[in-house]
Amino acid sequence: MSEDQHEQESLTSENVTQLQVGDRRYILVGTAHVSKESVEEVREVILNEEPDRVCIEIDETRYNSLIKKQRWQNLNIGQVLRERKGFLLLANLVLSSFQRRLGLEIGVSPGEEMLTAVQICQEQGIPFSFSDRDIQVTLRRAWARSSFWGKNKMLAAMLSSIFSQEKLDAEEIERLKTKSTFQNMMDELASYLPSVKEVLIDERDRYLAIRLYNAEGKRIVAVIGAGHVEGIIRNLNALEAGTLENDTASLEVIPPRKKISRILPYVVPAIFVALIAAGFFRSGWSLSLSMMWKWILVNGTLSAIGSLIALAHPLTIAAAFVGAPITSLNPTIGVGLLTGIVEATVRKPRVTDFENLPEDLLTFRGFFRNRITRILLVFLFSSIGSTLGTFIGIPYLTSLLR
Repeated sequence: MSEDQHEQESLTSENVTQLQVGDRRYILVGTAHVSKESVEEVREVILNEEPDRVCIEIDETRYNSLIKKQRWQNLNIGQVLRERKGFLLLANLVLSSFQRRLGLEIGVSPGEEMLTAVQICQEQGIPFSFSDRDIQVTLRRAWARSSFWGKNKMLAAMLSSIFSQEKLDAEEIERLKTKSTFQNMMDELASYLPSVKEVLIDERDRYLAIRLYNAEGKRIVAVIGAGHVEGIIRNLNALEAGTLENDTASLEVIPPRKKISRILPYVVPAIFVALIAAGFFRSGWSLSLSMMWKWILVNGTLSAIGSLIALAHPLTIAAAFVGAPITSLNPTIGVGLLTGIVEATVRKPRVTDFENLPEDLLTFRGFFRNRITRILLVFLFSSIGSTLGTFIGIPYLTSLLR
């Protein structure tokens, strides 16, 4: 066998793939993030291979969140909402909830195989790297790259995971590491949310491959999710062939808002003003005032109902009713910011809410009982209600002019 052939050969043994790229040997350990077998396999491979470096599919932010159990006590929920990061925080909590539920069912903490890799490296004095892209960048890119309907699908998927009681046993978790199972999942994700699949999977395949390719050492162990193995192999070979740019900068930039999304917040108030003016010229102030009152009823009521569904405080529900018709016409502020801050003020999170947050994330009841997650649900549901009110209210006001 020639050297070139040897370099391109990848030898796969169950969940461990060995790949020669140039003068480097990569040992890729494909894991499931809530798998007992993955934890033991990571330990065994690192100790047996004695690598020059271990690259771990986790970013420093997520690593710190795993090891710092009291991190939630430093959370300022009001500041999160004012910085327009409410959705990102809720998405993070939902993802954490889903993995924790799976992990508890089989007795493994989410990300335990990653923590095990770090622990062994520290004990053995092996250099290691956090090689994944920051989770906040990934989520923000996924959101920015999604269309309006794609964003709605993401919200629907996120909410369904809160209500879902689906359970997987240990055998099903292990099957998630097989190529055919992952390929079917990726195909389904690509058809349902192609832009999200590109950001969550394809981009991170490239990002991880670049970090691995630039890692120091000749013998490198990579602890990665099984779904990334095939993509990383493909991208490593492309980097060696010079057909892929060896730079992660473009994958870390948050895309600017699309032109239509920048214009839309101004379109709604412009249409509303035009409709009120048309009502005045048609029938005078009586029709205009009637249209404004009906706008308040439709938009305010639906936002208040959203707050009620989230079990908001009565003052928050009232704030949603009063604020939604106004904020829906204001491009600079959303009703979710208003209701979230009101809820956080009248029901300020307690020490127990911070302490119990990891456990409360595990159940539907816990999401509504914990004041931190309930604030985020109020933020989300009141915003959804106001959005529905806008989409219903504009056509309804138009019909009154006929």
